[in-house]
Amino acid sequence: MENKKTLSNRLTTKYLLIVRNEENFAEKTTYTFTYAKIILSIVSIFLLLSVLSFYLTTTLLEEMFDPRFAQLTATRDVIRLTEKVDSLETEVIMKEQFIDNFKMIVSGEDDAFEKVEGTENIGSTEIKEIVQSEESINPIDSQFRKEFENRGVDLQSSESTLSQELQEFYLFKPVEGIVSDGFDPHRDHMGIDVVAKQDEPVKAVADGTVVFSSWTQDSGYVISIQHRGNLISMYKHNSELFKKVGNFVTAGEVISIIGNTGELTSGPHLHFELWYDGNPIDPEEFIRF
Repeated sequence: MENKKTLSNRLTTKYLLIVRNEENFAEKTTYTFTYAKIILSIVSIFLLLSVLSFYLTTTLLEEMFDPRFAQLTATRDVIRLTEKVDSLETEVIMKEQFIDNFKMIVSGEDDAFEKVEGTENIGSTEIKEIVQSEESINPIDSQFRKEFENRGVDLQSSESTLSQELQEFYLFKPVEGIVSDGFDPHRDHMGIDVVAKQDEPVKAVADGTVVFSSWTQDSGYVISIQHRGNLISMYKHNSELFKKVGNFVTAGEVISIIGNTGELTSGPHLHFELWYDGNPIDPEEFIRF
């Protein structure tokens, strides 16, 4: 009596597949297999195809197979654009505040600005409203300096207000030359004059954003840079300007060429000023010329 084969025996029984030539029945090759190997191979291929299909439908072919793809993509784009618009709006507001703050210092319009209550703090972090009239242009900085004269210049007080951030600020030398006239607010000289070679390049003293770059009657070609820590550097009497308002400059980058432009100049030189929180400070205390 023949014994019945169990399922285990059927799966593990080895079979031989012989491939012969049809014409002469010559043996070409042979394959040994079991049902277990066949089933395992089929399952492996099925799993591989399933994983590959899932990957394709969720990545490369998602646009064709996922009906929500267009909606999800549009939603992500809207969120990303909204965040970008918010950041750009904030940046524009900050730059406009920098520019308005600086214009209050260098506009040179005596009656062009009507004082608003609290304008004695011009140049601080809070920007006051400016009402501009159509009066003629007077010497640069006159409005700001008039306020400075009215309340008096206290150098010790100005020095005491310098923050730790400014004291640790490393500033590059704007130009190679000799200081011919020093800092003296009492005689309305808010910076220093540096005599240098003709066509000497003028460099930014630190990283920052250009907030003023134009021609003025008294100071010729003027460029000013807003740095971190409420610090503003100003470069006057240039013969040529290389940067425009809104440009970001790095420390040591060439921004202009030394010159002799404007009415308030007696020869080729750079008039260099530093303003901190709306107050002029002596550049020679922070830069070795």
